[in-house]
Amino acid sequence: MKRKRHGPDQIIAKLREADAMLGTGASIGQVCQRLEVSEQTFHRWRNQYGGMKAQEAKHLKELEIENRRLKKAVADLILDKQILEEVLKGK
Repeated sequence: MKRKRHGPDQIIAKLREADAMLGTGASIGQVCQRLEVSEQTFHRWRNQYGGMKAQEAKHLKELEIENRRLKKAVADLILDKQILEEVLKGK
């Protein structure tokens, strides 16, 4: 089965749809089947995006991307520092 990537807007829309279906008495398994996601994905989405609005979710994704970029930059700088310290030790 081909893996699908859902955007924050789609996730929030699916969570709202799931809440409506759960309100009518459907089981989590039925809801997940209808949304075409696994139960694990459904629970992860609910933990991460539950109660958020679309704009908040977009902002969260942007912050996660920025955080990933900054962590990579810090790792590169630490590596450069370690290389310089090794060179200075050798002299």
